[in-house]
Amino acid sequence: MSVNFKMRITALACASILTFISVGASPFKESENNAKDKVVKPSADIQLDDFDLEGGAAEVTEVDIYVEAVEQIEKKPVKKAPEVTEEVEEDKYKDFVMANVQNSVNVRAEAGTDSEVVGMLYNKCGGTILEKGNGWTKIESGELVGWVRNDFLYFGEDAEEYAESVCDKIARVNVECLRIRKGPSTEAETDGLFEINSEWTVLDELEDWVEVDYKGAVRYVSADYVDVEFFVENGETMEEIKAREAIAALEKAKLTANRGAYSATVDETTLLGAIIQAEAGNQCYDGKLAVGAVVLNRVKSDRYPNSISEVIYAPGQFGPASNGTLNVILTNGVNAECMQAAREALEGATTVGDAKNFHRAGSGESGIIIGAHVFY
Repeated sequence: MSVNFKMRITALACASILTFISVGASPFKESENNAKDKVVKPSADIQLDDFDLEGGAAEVTEVDIYVEAVEQIEKKPVKKAPEVTEEVEEDKYKDFVMANVQNSVNVRAEAGTDSEVVGMLYNKCGGTILEKGNGWTKIESGELVGWVRNDFLYFGEDAEEYAESVCDKIARVNVECLRIRKGPSTEAETDGLFEINSEWTVLDELEDWVEVDYKGAVRYVSADYVDVEFFVENGETMEEIKAREAIAALEKAKLTANRGAYSATVDETTLLGAIIQAEAGNQCYDGKLAVGAVVLNRVKSDRYPNSISEVIYAPGQFGPASNGTLNVILTNGVNAECMQAAREALEGATTVGDAKNFHRAGSGESGIIIGAHVFY
């Protein structure tokens, strides 16, 4: 379980009692201001399963989710929060630690550098103090339990301040269903629903709204119905590290499995090398090979033309083919590394499996990131 350092807690000031009394009204009663973004789930007779509660129901309108019934909400008094004293604040942080490292630090079975390494803490990892000794502290971080040198840890309020500076913020939905908005207003277009306990990366906090990253798009949710927290990561045990590395090795093996050779003329090989240079001339070798593999994957696919030239010069596909850059490279000659990548791609080598597309990294597409490009 991840350690979450909660920085802000908001709660609903009312509970819902659903009583369906007539036909012809909405079951999702909308009160003033941001309250209409909260969607209260109706009785078992009315199902929301047809809607994407993780968001992404871009075509769902508010009319779509209205059904013929009406709900009554009985408001309950808000419990007054207890006063927070300085002593309580100090207790809040006294057992909290964050790793004070650029990359990672060893966690050991006993307090000493000769002891067995049982896991690793990374720069966004935190945990709880179990025992503090002379120069070493025993901590718990997820499944990882062990000793860390004190000079590699932040303690108490220092740990809290460091967490605030390096950890991502998440917004956790605290109502059954919450509308996603395309703007910070109840008048803005709805872009689907978030379900309770779903978590989204926070981009910014406005007065009444929280700006979140929804699959690369900026969206907004009412601040009244989410809890904004810092997400503190856990360390890894050696067993967890080995399992992660094994999975990564299997994934890499899939991505680099030979795709089969393709017979090409000298001119086609040169053209392939030229588009590699035009698209990835300033990238690492794996990035160059990936561009060549994308071209060959398209050639071998039934959805694209079946020749290198037709794939490269297809309208609207490769910018350098239409803006003159490709012709300049062909005239001046393709560099040796790009020609080598072209020859390897023709032999079936790939670093991106059967990917057939690529864009600039950070464009919102998910996939395999190599250098400045994401392949998918």
